[in-house]
Amino acid sequence: QVQLVESGGGLVQAGDSLRLSCAASGRTFSSYAMGWFRQAPGKEREFVAAIRGSGSSTTYADSVKDRFTISRDNAKNTVYLQMNSLKPEDTAVYYCAAASFRYSTIIGDYDYWGQGTQVTVSS
Repeated sequence: QVQLVESGGGLVQAGDSLRLSCAASGRTFSSYAMGWFRQAPGKEREFVAAIRGSGSSTTYADSVKDRFTISRDNAKNTVYLQMNSLKPEDTAVYYCAAASFRYSTIIGDYDYWGQGTQVTVSS
């Protein structure tokens, strides 16, 4: 069982940066691939970024590539999402998630989810 708690969301202006954090419980954090997803009002939840348990590989949605960076600190049981050059269309609730078996971009492959943190980008 893994419990995930996101933090770091807020209200920013277009072009600003934010760093989201996701703290995980449990002693086997490094065995989980971790992902960030987001859900805007009236839209389906979508993939943002993922990172392998070891941190050796990452992948991003095209919409955030070159602006967002996912990273993890396994000693601190924490995964991060550094978001730069934010745009109004990045406004959403951001969720972190843990996958037991697959390093994946697919929502259904993730077993544990946080409660989400709101990111609002004004123009």
